[in-house]
Amino acid sequence: MMRLLPGDMAFRIAAGRYGYDMVTAQAAEAVRAELGLGLPWFESLVAWWGHLLRMDLGVSAVTGAPVAAEIAHQLGHTLALALAALAVSCAIAVPLGFAAGLRPRGRLDRLTLWLSVLLRALPPFVLGIVLVAVLAVQLGLIPAGGDAAHGSLIAPALTLGLGLSATAMRVARDAMAAVTASPYFLFARTKGLSDRAALLRHGVRNAAVPLVAYLGVQLVFLVEGVVVIETLFAWPGIGHALVHAIFGRDVPMIQGTALVMGLLFVALNTLVDLACAGIDPRVRIRRGR
Repeated sequence: MMRLLPGDMAFRIAAGRYGYDMVTAQAAEAVRAELGLGLPWFESLVAWWGHLLRMDLGVSAVTGAPVAAEIAHQLGHTLALALAALAVSCAIAVPLGFAAGLRPRGRLDRLTLWLSVLLRALPPFVLGIVLVAVLAVQLGLIPAGGDAAHGSLIAPALTLGLGLSATAMRVARDAMAAVTASPYFLFARTKGLSDRAALLRHGVRNAAVPLVAYLGVQLVFLVEGVVVIETLFAWPGIGHALVHAIFGRDVPMIQGTALVMGLLFVALNTLVDLACAGIDPRVRIRRGR
């Protein structure tokens, strides 16, 4: 795909190394010979597979740094942002969704529905710009971008977390509404448990299963979908690095990033399945059978 993009790949890599004002045709030809860009694409791919068998992701075509070290540094920032956004989402969606599910079609249920529709319809980059304009420019409470200043994680985490809480709120509401209408919850109240005791003993744990499954999938989407947000806030994560790698035609970085994202998708889905099995013993019983 990088070879199909318009422009000379060797020139773009040389420009990334030396700057657009300093790059020359001789520098581009030197890069072409050094990286073997004249070889067919399938030969380069087979060579990369050979490096993978030796657990070697290679070095960046632009910076010359090991790809594994670059990705390890960037992935830490991305995971920190994704976990912060997930915490924001849970802090908003879980209490509001559960409260709305306790009284379906009530006033709070209608209010959370409108709030969910509004947050879902608002594009993340628009929400991010609004937060920067209000919190950073007008009030001066947080920095507008980067990761050097204190509180720089707040704006991107709020942008991602508010968008995630839109659907998570309805998932939590539907899960709690299904629990409160179930026979075992009604029986718990019939045998004398208070609403609070029935909720804590039988409601929260059962309602958490679909919510955990949804939030786990959304965490994967957060990790892989932070490209726009990281670019908007200049957050040094894997999405921001991927954009720069594509602009610079840094194929080893792009390949390594795609591989890590794929492995991360598998790992997080496995952790979500284990978490659901830990919450709901019926899952373990079905698997045992």
